[in-house]
Amino acid sequence: MLTEETVVDAQMPVVPVISPDGRWVAYGVMPGKTVWVAGVDANAPSRKLGKGIDPKWSADSQYVYFRTEAQLHRERAEGGDRRSWKGEVGTYLPLADSYTVVVLSPDPSESDPWVWSEAGNHSRLRLLDLRSGAVKTPEVFLGRHVVEVAERPGGGMLAVLTQESADPGELTPRLHLFDPATGEVRELGAAAVSAGSLTWWEGADGWHVAYVATTPPGIAGGNAVLDVALTEGEHRNLTEGLPVCPLNLTSGGLTLVANGLDSAIHRLDPATRRLVEVLPLRGLAWWLTASADGATVAVARSEAHEARSVFAGPVQGPLVRRSDTAPELRTIEWGAQERLSYRAKDGLELDGLLVLPPGKSRKDGPFSLVTIVHGGPYGRWADQLLLHHYEPAQWLAADGHAIFLPNPRGGQGHGHAFATNGTLGREEWHDLLTGIDLLIEQGVADPDRLGIGGYSHGGYMAAWAVGQTDRFKAALMGAGISDWGMLAATGELGAFEAAHGGSTGWEGVGPHPHDERSPISYASKIRTPVLIVHGAKDTNVPLSQAEFLHRALRSFDVEHEFVVYPREGHNIVERIHRIDLLRRTRTWFSRLNGS
Repeated sequence: MLTEETVVDAQMPVVPVISPDGRWVAYGVMPGKTVWVAGVDANAPSRKLGKGIDPKWSADSQYVYFRTEAQLHRERAEGGDRRSWKGEVGTYLPLADSYTVVVLSPDPSESDPWVWSEAGNHSRLRLLDLRSGAVKTPEVFLGRHVVEVAERPGGGMLAVLTQESADPGELTPRLHLFDPATGEVRELGAAAVSAGSLTWWEGADGWHVAYVATTPPGIAGGNAVLDVALTEGEHRNLTEGLPVCPLNLTSGGLTLVANGLDSAIHRLDPATRRLVEVLPLRGLAWWLTASADGATVAVARSEAHEARSVFAGPVQGPLVRRSDTAPELRTIEWGAQERLSYRAKDGLELDGLLVLPPGKSRKDGPFSLVTIVHGGPYGRWADQLLLHHYEPAQWLAADGHAIFLPNPRGGQGHGHAFATNGTLGREEWHDLLTGIDLLIEQGVADPDRLGIGGYSHGGYMAAWAVGQTDRFKAALMGAGISDWGMLAATGELGAFEAAHGGSTGWEGVGPHPHDERSPISYASKIRTPVLIVHGAKDTNVPLSQAEFLHRALRSFDVEHEFVVYPREGHNIVERIHRIDLLRRTRTWFSRLNGS
């Protein structure tokens, strides 16, 4: 039986990391924050190292590192020889010399006021000597926040990504080279916005540093792989025009991409400097990792009725399951999950998913239909097991609803052009309606029993929907946006939100473009009952976004429920809160079936 506890307590693997020699894969498990190691060839069963997160390997593949709140730990892959170093450790990277670890951490601050112009929370690049425990802080990148570090294979040079501040919405990333032996720094120029996933790879012309970032020159839209040949210094877009979206890079020039409802592994071709598909992966894949030579890989992956697991093997396949953290989910009868393909009003090809109640088929329709909109907007629904508080497809299907999970334009999986085709609340809204109308026409959905919901950008679209039409009988706005101008001013990604909303409000006397795109502007038209849920400590989409809509609905005497979860950020993490949210969600949408 599927219960709230079953959903919330299911253990899922996160961030697998393969050893450089390709023999082992370490991974975390959440909730619970434990670290495990398994043999890639399945001869060594999975073994729990203990409490911790963020596993990484020594260059010789002998040790796996992981961290707890105030310690860095190291243990042999086979077990034993545990050592620990005290001290707060955030981002870290063991180096090839086997006795140095790069640690990124801010300087201690004795100042109580937060002073915007002071760089007190900048992460500095530090070198931890494992033999003595001493920490050295080179006088480099002063006045800049160090975001990420990657070591050249074989050791020596470090690629370093920095930005002006620790603000997540910072628009000033730069790429550098740093030699920890000599202290020499070489500048590689400005990087594209939201740069990350730094990776070294070797081409015909020598060493390159590649990274994933927002496709230049914009600050919102699809991702690209940007590449810098050290002999040139130019940042080149290697994915221009491709109908897929890069997710992360790893050893050997390997890239994980989103490809429609599926995923795939691509490799950077040294001759053409373009991505070439190596292995298609059905469903959703996360966190591609590879051995030093790129011959062996591991990913976390989920399919329609299979929970997320770690898979590993040769890069050409097949990949074999190497974790089994939630076997209880295999006893559940899931609703049939169907891939959808249809065209928007302007002919653009769209895809999505349909989940039916367990044991039912299309011929048993029409059903009440709940449309769940993905976040982002640069997100997507892939053909995965959709079982989470912010993707409750199977949870609601078990209560008798059909669930529509559309991928309107603006999301990932179809290249940069798809991600930038249209305006928020306009073309993507029409794409949602086209899919809903198609399911009504096919006899799957009852037009008098429609609901809509989502989280983050999905919450925005739910709030937008009920201000545009009375067709929906229930809506869920989870951590959603009601006013783009206010979000640009108060959200941690202000510049990005201004790009989405079209303006900020401080350009002069309005009306402004963001007013036309903000659900709050249409609050007087809302008649649909709305469940508003939000984390009290959300810095991505601050609580004021929910409060604004709540006060507007109260003013217009619209039925709604406003739920705030204390201590929670943009993602709800506490067990009791997740259970409560699942129960409220199911109860709220049960009105579609008269209960």
